[in-house]
Amino acid sequence: MVPTRGPYSPLIDCTRPEAPMEANTQLNESRLADAWSELHNHTLQGNPLHADAYRLAFADPEFLFRRETRGIRFQLEMLKPDLDQAEQGIENTVVVFGSARFVSAEEASAQWTQAEASGDPLEIDKAQRAVRNSRYYEQAREFARRVAEYSECQRPTDRLYICTGGGPGIMEAANRGAHETGALNIGLNIGLPHEQSGNRFITPSLSFKFHYFALRKMHFMMRAKALVAFPGGFGTLDELFEVLTLVQTQKAKPVPIVLVGTDYWKRMIDFGVMVEEGTISAEDLKLFHFTDDPQEAWEHIKTFYRL
Repeated sequence: MVPTRGPYSPLIDCTRPEAPMEANTQLNESRLADAWSELHNHTLQGNPLHADAYRLAFADPEFLFRRETRGIRFQLEMLKPDLDQAEQGIENTVVVFGSARFVSAEEASAQWTQAEASGDPLEIDKAQRAVRNSRYYEQAREFARRVAEYSECQRPTDRLYICTGGGPGIMEAANRGAHETGALNIGLNIGLPHEQSGNRFITPSLSFKFHYFALRKMHFMMRAKALVAFPGGFGTLDELFEVLTLVQTQKAKPVPIVLVGTDYWKRMIDFGVMVEEGTISAEDLKLFHFTDDPQEAWEHIKTFYRL
């Protein structure tokens, strides 16, 4: 006999226990990550990775590394560091460039002791240079510490965070200075043939690795409120002139650009010749400021923004 129902009787008899309904989406589901994990475990077991048409596109290295998908890789390399920094409140940075080859005063002293004991003239000359240039390491460390100490007293939206190329030398020194105050700091590392990793002073959640120099340099500028360049080689010059060009051509807003190490910069680049030959205007010389003092570098930035 079919039970009768009134006009408002429920269609489901709630007095009977119902089998739980299985959701098709779990809040903590990680199928995408699981796909990568499965692929990774496959290679760890010694299985060669062959092209597989059935593999999910986003988990297919052969597909992602094709020439035709380069644009997708550009987008990913643009997006990942941007989202991660935004989520951690990083909006304003002071970018520090400089040689990856300079070492701390402690390390330079150790090199000198070892070279002196060896008696090798070439090693002694190299150690002497390390001791001489270690002052730049210590200046970068001090500069970053001053920025971090100032920012610690500011509202989160007004803080300035130290950002470097993430490698050794001057980059390590700047990350170290910020780290020693307990401040968040960023490293934008680059994959190179001689494999390197981010230095140990970068905040782990803000240590990024890039394949494309162009995307890395774009990230330097996206949040930069100032650039401080210490003596360096081709990479430092590349990054410095990228910023100078963007500001000169008004592709980027004016920012303080400070060159620390007056003798080094003026011996290496005669900007006066460029003015004399008409390749830049005299006004362009105002785009940057020379100094040998970390405190003066910081004061120049503070004056620019009236901090």
